Amino acid sequence: MGLYDAYLAVGHRLHDGEPPAHVAIVVTERDLLVDGAFDTLAEALGWALEYGAERVTVSVSVLDESVVPTLTRELRRLDAPAPFVVRGPDDAAVAEGTDGDGDEGADAGTADAPIRITVGLGGKAEFAAAVREIASDVDAGALDPGSIDADDVTDRLVFPEEPDLVIKTGAERLSDFAIWQSVYAELYFTDVNWRDFRRRDYLRAVLDFQDRQRRFGR
Repeated sequence: MGLYDAYLAVGHRLHDGEPPAHVAIVVTERDLLVDGAFDTLAEALGWALEYGAERVTVSVSVLDESVVPTLTRELRRLDAPAPFVVRGPDDAAVAEGTDGDGDEGADAGTADAPIRITVGLGGKAEFAAAVREIASDVDAGALDPGSIDADDVTDRLVFPEEPDLVIKTGAERLSDFAIWQSVYAELYFTDVNWRDFRRRDYLRAVLDFQDRQRRFGR
């Protein structure tokens, strides 16, 4: 760790504000095509857990759906610091994951894994799937239309937990990330591209979060 990184780490540790317990990182397929991108991702996951996060969600947005199988396969080989699960648009209803050593593990194959990764599973598509499931339950008589509330939507999402902090590198747009879950999240955009993302950039995001006064839509 460099001197400046150590300075930021001390600032984080001594800060009165709580660090984000759930961090979401939004990357694109292009980000992961750069040499060393998967190593950067593994390191970023380690930084998140090191600096207070209990859960990390990674969203990989894609423009070319043909790359989803390749990205999913490579991500399941990720040298992650904790158990994780990877889900794509074709297996969103099935938890499949690996442990941090790259071997499939029973605990990692659940939605409770501390690290969750989605590939090509956009927020719009996820929300639409939840609405279709609700409509099907109403049609089957299992759900009263008059009783439908936000919890009914949340319960049908792939990863329903709401992130505290969403980090997006390279551009000020969310790339169709977790529309429902991130409605009250703190958003952090950095001009730093993913290939150049370093510990200090992550710490800057965390310190920015600690400096904010969260309002949760109020």
